[in-house]
Amino acid sequence: MKRRWQLLLGIGVSLLFLWLAVQGLHIQEVWAYLRGANYWWIVPGVVVYFLAVWARTWRWYYLLRPVQALAIRRLFPIVCIGYFGNNVFPARLGELLRAYVLHRDAGVPISTSLAPIIIERVFDGLVMLLFVFLALPFVGPEHIPSVYRGVVIGASVLFFGALAVFLAAATNPRRADALYHFFADRFLPARLRRPVAGFYQRFMAGLSFLRSGRDVLMVFATSVVIWLLETVKYWFVMHAFAFAVPFIGLMLMNGVVNLTTTLPSAPGYIGTFEVGARVLEALDVPYSLAFGYTIALHVALWFPITALGGFYMLRAGIRWRDAASAMPEQPLPKGDPTGDGDERRQP
Repeated sequence: MKRRWQLLLGIGVSLLFLWLAVQGLHIQEVWAYLRGANYWWIVPGVVVYFLAVWARTWRWYYLLRPVQALAIRRLFPIVCIGYFGNNVFPARLGELLRAYVLHRDAGVPISTSLAPIIIERVFDGLVMLLFVFLALPFVGPEHIPSVYRGVVIGASVLFFGALAVFLAAATNPRRADALYHFFADRFLPARLRRPVAGFYQRFMAGLSFLRSGRDVLMVFATSVVIWLLETVKYWFVMHAFAFAVPFIGLMLMNGVVNLTTTLPSAPGYIGTFEVGARVLEALDVPYSLAFGYTIALHVALWFPITALGGFYMLRAGIRWRDAASAMPEQPLPKGDPTGDGDERRQP
């Protein structure tokens, strides 16, 4: 029932954003622009995009290293499977799928790997906000459509607040433990305290890298590289169409689009991704042309990584119901901060 409501909520959000996107749209003009595009420009864009995926894999390796060092070539297929899950299932369930596959293949507890995955999303959100705020002095705040400014403001509160909470928890674990036990002892039913305590302890183990300022800066710098590479793909695909905007304008589009796709939506970010066309319209690109470009860009971003992730998932024999039915993890034994114990697998 919960998953059904998540799916319905996502579909509702997607329909709302699609309705906003098609206002004043001339479908025949969009089709003409799509037919006249030079799609060879997508090829170098896809190459650059996979460089970004490789950089994302390296970042995940860096985040996981305090828990378990795994070869990047071993993590890359798992990252692609996570993309597949995010692009096919609602509510970013690919992140859970990625944690499950890592647990199945490398023995890393699911809750431990979820902490770095959530931290990734926080840093991604912060970089998207950086892109938006860097672009505003050049293009002007009026180039963010008013209906999406609330998304930017809400995302600012969410991501900066989340980073502050995680940093506080990682750098002062005793206070975090005291706060956790204060609420758990008063509000959790007795039967849930043991499994929730295990999840909490493993999740805290996954936050351990935040105690190093150097590691935090490294992850932030890698996140900037990842999203700059993705913006380069925006730039390549733009050359397939008959318009040009400054690279900083594409950074603005990338920032607004990816902040909006953090909202619940239908699988594949349908509707929430198409807000990018409104950003381009505000940058004086004819709307039908902007919408055609956004559709082509969406497909170019969605299909290659989804196909590769699906291939890796089939090759590994992974089924979604296996991940969904993963057994709850047990609390950590005393003296074992990672939860891997003697059964921890080596790369």
